[in-house]
Amino acid sequence: MFFQSEILPRWELYLYLFLSFGFHFYSFYEVFQASQEYEEELDREFELEKNTLFGGLRKDPVDFEWSFWMEWGKGYILWLLFGHLVVSLVSSIYMKKYKPWFLMVYGIAACWFLLGSKGLTMIFLHVSVSYLVAQLKNPVLTWLTSLLLLSTLHLSAIEEVKRGWYASENEYYLLVFTLIVRCLYYTSFSLEYCWDRTTGMIQHSFLWMLSYTFYYPVFHNGPVITFDEFYKQMNKQQSCNWKSSLSLFIWGAIRILIWWWLAELMIHFMYMHAIYSSLSHLEAVTYWTL
Repeated sequence: MFFQSEILPRWELYLYLFLSFGFHFYSFYEVFQASQEYEEELDREFELEKNTLFGGLRKDPVDFEWSFWMEWGKGYILWLLFGHLVVSLVSSIYMKKYKPWFLMVYGIAACWFLLGSKGLTMIFLHVSVSYLVAQLKNPVLTWLTSLLLLSTLHLSAIEEVKRGWYASENEYYLLVFTLIVRCLYYTSFSLEYCWDRTTGMIQHSFLWMLSYTFYYPVFHNGPVITFDEFYKQMNKQQSCNWKSSLSLFIWGAIRILIWWWLAELMIHFMYMHAIYSSLSHLEAVTYWTL
């Protein structure tokens, strides 16, 4: 049975938009106020960093995830993304028919470079198990399999084995983050496979699953793209040349810089991670700040 989706009235969409932005911005304002009020205390407790790039403003250093991705981004991921862009542009212009497979090979190579052969094997194992279970065409089993694979990340014995593969905790955490996001991807593919009642569909082959799972720009931390949307984008027929590709690259780079600047600005004005790491300040701030 299929249900036709209904579009909400425009006034209702605008109302939700207004309320959402209003609540968020007021909450951000309260966090900013609390950050300014307790800045000296938080500085003594957590040693807020000064950043010359933002005019000497103090920066919240407690955000582990942001620091983690910034370190990996400056070290390797940014260059690997640039390599993906080059492969994508060249294949789009000269070998568009084989573009998904070139990007798949590049994604596998990038995964091997960052996570090693054992990390790559672990991801292959998760993907293969999900694909084999999907052959049963049972969405419930697919969900249970994904949850089971995800739960293995919390088994202490397996954690210790995976930690032994790497020289640093950051490398281990990169594997964990990658496996978590990959779980969303192979679950999406497997569900699409289960819901498809036709036989012999080429887009549901294991090769397409690998192409989707190892698509590098979203490999480590998303965002999430469903398989059907990925397949449509990969097979979209559009003219491609160096000029249009360069303009897309420049616009994409500008967007990334804007979002990076916004995220950096937030941890310079709102010390939310430092606040929730201090019990005394959590007890003192307002409910809106919380």
